[in-house]
Amino acid sequence: MIIDDVHRGIKKHKKKKRVGRGPGSGHGKTSSRGENGYGSRSGSSRRTSFEGGQTPLAMRVAKRGFNNKQFAKKVAVVNVATLEQAFEAGAEITPEVLAEKGLAKGRFDQVKILGNGDLTKKFTVSAHLFSASAESKIQAAGGTVSRVLS
Repeated sequence: MIIDDVHRGIKKHKKKKRVGRGPGSGHGKTSSRGENGYGSRSGSSRRTSFEGGQTPLAMRVAKRGFNNKQFAKKVAVVNVATLEQAFEAGAEITPEVLAEKGLAKGRFDQVKILGNGDLTKKFTVSAHLFSASAESKIQAAGGTVSRVLS
């Protein structure tokens, strides 16, 4: 009994609205298009941003500046945990070495070392950017941090 009440109003497949099939269909005569106007004509459609003649939101919002992605610097990211796995203690780590080992993948302008994971080995790390946590973890393990100027 309870299951029947739940499923009574649920229809898995809604029937397509059949228009122009006479007055008995409930969508007869004007086929739910109204009497006159643009929407009643064949071929009528509105663009997606149309807001009934009101200035659309995309035009109301102020647009300033231009951010050209072509000139943006591509930053390769390497975590401290990755350095721990890939290198022996006392290793000297540079952006070139990271690229050789495949840790800094693809084309990049800068390398950033992030502090995700734990570090127990002592490294000499040189990179363009460091997160505060990565810098503190490298120094806490007895390593040194130096910034490469790009």
